[in-house]
Amino acid sequence: MDADAAYLALKAHDVRFDGRLFVGVTTTGVYCRPVCRVRTPRREHCRFFAHAAQAEAAGFRPCLKCRPEIAPGLSGVDAPAVLAAHAARAIVDAVHAGQALPLRALAARLGVTDRHLRRIFGAAHGVSPQDFVTTQRLLLAKRLLTDTALPVTQVALASGFASLRRFNAAFAARYRMAPSRLRRAATVPDAADRPAADRSVQGALRGPTLLRLAYRPPLDGDAMMRFFAERALPGIERVDAGVLRRTLSLPQGGSRAAGWIECRFVPGRDELHLRVAPTLAPAAGALLQRARHAFDLDADPALIDPVLARMPLPAQPGLRLPGSFDGFELAVRAVLGQQVTLAAARTLAGRLIARFGTPWATPFEGLDRLFPEPATLAGADPGAIGALGIVRQRVHALQSLAAAVADGRIALQPGAPLRPTLQALRALPGVGDWTVQLIAMRALAWPDAFPAGDIGIRSALTAASGARSRPDARAASQVAEAWRPWRAYAVVRLWRALATDPAPAATALIATPATTRSRAAPARHAKSSR
Repeated sequence: MDADAAYLALKAHDVRFDGRLFVGVTTTGVYCRPVCRVRTPRREHCRFFAHAAQAEAAGFRPCLKCRPEIAPGLSGVDAPAVLAAHAARAIVDAVHAGQALPLRALAARLGVTDRHLRRIFGAAHGVSPQDFVTTQRLLLAKRLLTDTALPVTQVALASGFASLRRFNAAFAARYRMAPSRLRRAATVPDAADRPAADRSVQGALRGPTLLRLAYRPPLDGDAMMRFFAERALPGIERVDAGVLRRTLSLPQGGSRAAGWIECRFVPGRDELHLRVAPTLAPAAGALLQRARHAFDLDADPALIDPVLARMPLPAQPGLRLPGSFDGFELAVRAVLGQQVTLAAARTLAGRLIARFGTPWATPFEGLDRLFPEPATLAGADPGAIGALGIVRQRVHALQSLAAAVADGRIALQPGAPLRPTLQALRALPGVGDWTVQLIAMRALAWPDAFPAGDIGIRSALTAASGARSRPDARAASQVAEAWRPWRAYAVVRLWRALATDPAPAATALIATPATTRSRAAPARHAKSSR
């Protein structure tokens, strides 16, 4: 890292470097994000690091003002070593999910020896995997101490520490203060909206938790919310005035935590704010990772936009790749959306939720269910599913998918091994390449997924090129070669271009993870997943 260039980025508070650069200040012993608004330190007092773990290994502790723990992470393919990037992502996900991930098991998942993983991880990230794990655990603990009212003991366990004693020792060694001291100094982020008596962390026990997540601009929050609004499923989610509210169930230890969340963008601060029901606070770590994925907050436009400038479309700054809060839920949507319109797909999903979803009370009208669990759908009577209007082939596909997820044969979240997961999905009955690519794009966060058979994509290419007929899937794939490794982002831009086309023939093709019916092709052949 060029220190002089890094110092210029720090002086300019350049948001493009947020999460990619940290500065340690030798006079204070604190490390900050480049967007920190405290007075810029003198050049000779600065040390620069590519990762928070490097700064902590050098003896610096995180800033309490800019909060390095909320900085955006690295996007999927921008690390010097792709294998090391996958390892880091797996560690972060495991820590936030409260799971242990031994180095040997991680190495086996990645297909290498633990010795080789230690070597390439150190070369790429500048610290050992164990130091990286410790940093991630402590940063998660710092966030939980600051933003939630969880008891310190629960914070320790949720952050992956085996005991409160080990947590206290690690926290004091790295941050030079006891966890209880940080807890006493913390105030809830939305304190101004609370009665005076409830403005302490303990007062937050009586209300939702507010969590903050940063991103690198530009991010078109309105477009993202419209995307989710067009696909909102009855009973579990809705979008009103740019605010997404939904129910969610997350694994927590050996059980599950369930509740509701509310998401809104705060553009002036380049942050997404989450209000979280108290019942979900114990699973805050996992929830933060789900939200980062759902809203694609770790994307780096500086890497993506130059490649997509090759597209035959006007620039669309800020478009991100919408993910999902629940990979299984997304996969079910994709299967139900095969060869039907958007409205029909939502109707079928709503019936499935009403019949098999768990009732759950929320303060929001119309949000009263949790999405059905994989084991519930796998064990359901096929006739009961078919009675909802779902054809037999789809019932078989849904139950095969649910059984594979329930048994652990398929994992549908970012960081899952890509090639084996795609192969396992293709082996399921009634699951073709279009469905697999959609799941890869939105559930597995694969930035190069490309459902070439999608009619919406092919129609948008036709409109952009002025051709008289739609290209076939092979021709569409050939055109998309120029957009690697960000073809999934190109898909979002093509869908958006089609959505804004005023021509009636184009608007008729707009759909969701569903197949849509066009005037040019029978419904049984048309596939468009926007």
